[in-house]
Amino acid sequence: MKNNKFKSGFVSIVGRPNVGKSTLLNRILGEKIVAVSDKPQTTRTTIRGILSDEESQIVFVDTPGIHAARSRMNRAMVDAAYGAISGIDLLLLVVDAAAPRDDDFVRQTAAKTGAPVFLVLNKVDRVEPRERLLEMMAALSSLHPFAEVVPISAQSGANVERLVELVRGRLPEGVPYFPDDILTDQPEKVVCAELVREKVFRLTGEEVPYATAVVVDSFKERENGVIAIAATILVEREGQKGIVIGRKGAMLKRIGQAARQDIERLLGTRVFLELYVKVQERWTERTAVLRELGYE
Repeated sequence: MKNNKFKSGFVSIVGRPNVGKSTLLNRILGEKIVAVSDKPQTTRTTIRGILSDEESQIVFVDTPGIHAARSRMNRAMVDAAYGAISGIDLLLLVVDAAAPRDDDFVRQTAAKTGAPVFLVLNKVDRVEPRERLLEMMAALSSLHPFAEVVPISAQSGANVERLVELVRGRLPEGVPYFPDDILTDQPEKVVCAELVREKVFRLTGEEVPYATAVVVDSFKERENGVIAIAATILVEREGQKGIVIGRKGAMLKRIGQAARQDIERLLGTRVFLELYVKVQERWTERTAVLRELGYE
C-alpha cells in the first residue's frame, strides 16, 4: 500500500430489518462474517467489515435494522444503528425495492447524518416490470439530495461491484485503519457465535430466534490443528429449550452441523463444535447479560 493518494473511510449500512444489509456486506467481502436469515432483526450489534486493496480501505459498518423497539435489547439495537450514522464518511441507506415504499423513514434517516448518502435499492431482481423500478427510483430520489441512487441485488451480486466502485470514489485520502489481511475487527469467537445463532434463526420456529443468544465458552486449537469450540445457546423458557434441542437432540444436531460447516469455511481448518442449551429467564431485559453479549 504505497500509493500516496491512498483512500480510506467508514461507511455505515443502515435500513429497516430484513432489507438485506448483512447479505450485502457478506457479498462485498466475499465471506460470511455476518449472520443472515429471512427473519427480521438477525443483526443485533454493529459489525465492521473491512475491504482492502492496494489503493483503498473501506470499513463498512453493518447495523441492526431500525424498528419499533420494545425490549431493552431491541432498544439497544436501534440505538446502535443510529449511533453508527454519526462520524462517518458515507451512509448507505438500503431499502427493499420489492416492499411497499416507506418515504418517511427514508427522508428522516437520510437527514440524520451530515455525510453523503447513497440510496441503495436492493432486491431489484424481484421488481417487474422495469418501468416500476424506474418510477420508484425517481420518487425516492426526490426525498433527499442523495449522492447516488444505486439499484442492486445483494443475493445475486448484480451491480454490487459498481456500488463498491462508487463508494471508493467518495472516500477521502487517508491511511489504512486496519491490517490489509483482515475482514473484520470482530474476534473469531464472536463471529463463530453469530454463525451458530444464524442457524438457530434459520432452523427453528418463529418464536425461538428472538429469545436466543449464543455465548462461546471456549475456543482452543488442539495439537492436531483442529479448533475445539464449546458454545451455549441461551433461551428464555424451558419450552424454547425443547424446541432448540428437538426430538432426541435432532434439532441441536442440525444446528451444530450447519454451523460447523460455515465456521470451517471461515477458519480454513477442521472444527469440533459442542453446543449446549441453557434457560436464562428474561435475559433480553437484563443489563448484565446484554453487556456480556456485547448488546449494550
